[in-house]
Order: sequence, then C-alpha cells, then structure tokens
Amino acid sequence: MRYDPLQLAALSAVLDLGSFDAAGATLGVTPSAVSQRIKALEDRVGTPLVNRTSPCTGTETGLRIAKHAEDVALLERRLSRDLSLETTEKPARLKVAVNADSLATWFVQAMVTADDVLFDLVIDDQDHSTEWLRRGVVSAAVSADSRAVTGCDVHALGRLSYVATASPAYMARWFPEGLTTETARRAPCMVFNAKDRLQHRWLDRHVAPGIVPPAHYLSSTQAFLDAAAAGLGWGMNPEVLARPYLARGDLVELVPRSQLDTPLYWQVSRIMAPALREITRAVRSAAADMLRQDR
Repeated sequence: MRYDPLQLAALSAVLDLGSFDAAGATLGVTPSAVSQRIKALEDRVGTPLVNRTSPCTGTETGLRIAKHAEDVALLERRLSRDLSLETTEKPARLKVAVNADSLATWFVQAMVTADDVLFDLVIDDQDHSTEWLRRGVVSAAVSADSRAVTGCDVHALGRLSYVATASPAYMARWFPEGLTTETARRAPCMVFNAKDRLQHRWLDRHVAPGIVPPAHYLSSTQAFLDAAAAGLGWGMNPEVLARPYLARGDLVELVPRSQLDTPLYWQVSRIMAPALREITRAVRSAAADMLRQDR
C-alpha cells in the first residue's frame, strides 16, 4: 500500500503536537484540512489512527504508520546527504527506547552530536526496551539483551556499574550490627518501577536469594540519589552519579566493593541502520567514554 505524503505528514504532526490546531499551524493549513487528511488515511487503512482526546494520541496502528513516515524521512535525508543534495526540510524524527539511567549518565552526549535529528525517547527499563523494537514502535534501543531482535543489528556498548548505597544515618538505623538476611528483609529499599530488579539481583548475590524488602517506588534517577542521601531507603545508583555523594560522605556502600555491572547493547533496525550510521557511531562513542569496557 502506498501512502499519501500529505496524509502521513498530518498524522505525524497531530501525534507529535497533540492537537489538530497545532498540527495545522505547523503544516500551514487549517485544522479542518488536517482532519480531512487523517480521515482519508483512516478510511483507506480501515481503522482509527488517532484517539481524538486532549491531547490527541495514536492508536497502535496509528503509531506504527507514523513511525513508518518518520523512518521514510530519515532514509530520504540519508539519501540526500549521500548524493550531496541540498535539503530545506525540517529535521527528521527518531524514536529510541532508552533506560533512564543511561539517559542521566551518557546518552545525552550521543544526542548532542546529531543536530539534524529530533529525538522522541521512550523511557523504559533496559531489560524491557527491546519489546518496543519488536512492536515496531522505535527504530533503535539501548538494551541489556544481547540477543538480536529479529531484523536488528546489535552493538555492545559496555557495562553501566551500580553501587548499593544509603546514607550514614540510614545505615545506623537499619543495619547497626551490619547487613544480615534478617535486616535486609526489614530495611526499606527504593525501586524505580515494577520492572526494576536491580535491588533484588544485588541482594541475591551479596546477601541471600529470594529476599523481598519493603520498597519505595521512585521513577527518577535523580530522586534515587537524593532520597538515598536523605535516608529514605537504600538503592542501586549508577556509580558515576553516586561518586561525588560517596566522596562527600552523603552516601556509603552497603557492602564495600560490591558493584553490580549491567551490560548494555545498542539494537538498531537493520533497515534503518544506514540512515542511522552517524547516530550509531555517536552512541558507541559516548558509551565508550562513560561505560566500563571489557579489556
């Protein structure tokens, strides 16, 4: 099936901006014209593509078609560059799944080098980010899974190191006689979200298997650090971010030299790989600067 470029542009604009009015202003047409283009596309596809809420969101089919349009724009931009053709088109949009800790530590540096691309990031746990690739929602993902998603290439990036940390006051309150199986069961930890298993993995390795401590849920990398320093609970923090807190004495390790390394990989759609060559290079370079590398 061939898609009308104007209809695809209307769909992408509505989903990016959240309203027909904003999409019309960006495209230089009336909101009614945007609505008509999307309605024509929906009639052709045979299913709704936009949830007409406030803000507007895409149906599963709508998101897939919008991503197709974005992929085409990236491929066309790559072709124009390879042929040394001038282009005045706006920057292409790229959807990437990335975990919050990578975004907080090293991924932004990779984004900075891609000044002709607009990033649309899906934030998810590194153990689950490849699911977005399987569903066709993103073109690339930072993942802890070395197994290639069908139709994707995999590049090893290095290992993000985590340390189990808490404040000195927390340690004195909950572990006055040291960390034991019993105290680990009672002491509250912090968990990023329901998918986060880092704290449990660390406990399995350094205390005892099967411990499930009470947990606070904080879906923010910075909040993890600040809450640990304030004494709310203990948690696994990226070593590079925890380093100044440890140096000041605001945080201490629950067990010295017990870091937990998480291998990370860049998975990119094979079809899109040529168009994303520079971005892949930037991702690998930024990761090499900040992540632990196997020697």
